[in-house]
Amino acid sequence: MIADKAYDAQARVVAPLIQAGKTVVIPCLRTRAIQRDYDRHLYKARHLIENFFARLKQYRAIATRYDKIAINFLGGIHLAAALIWLN
Repeated sequence: MIADKAYDAQARVVAPLIQAGKTVVIPCLRTRAIQRDYDRHLYKARHLIENFFARLKQYRAIATRYDKIAINFLGGIHLAAALIWLN
């Protein structure tokens, strides 16, 4: 799971994920006495995903979900993603 520092709750978030066998890519807060290791390169890739969703939300029909039928909404997401990719 890749998340930002806000999800650095050891008992509620990190420990259950580790027990489930998941890889946790969440940096620790600077105030923690014991810093946990994480993959810095994978954490930087999370920025690309966040930027894509920010661009996707610029399309009003996607952000407000005008299409109430799931297949139409998914078609709108595909169209907006293609336009983002072409730019």
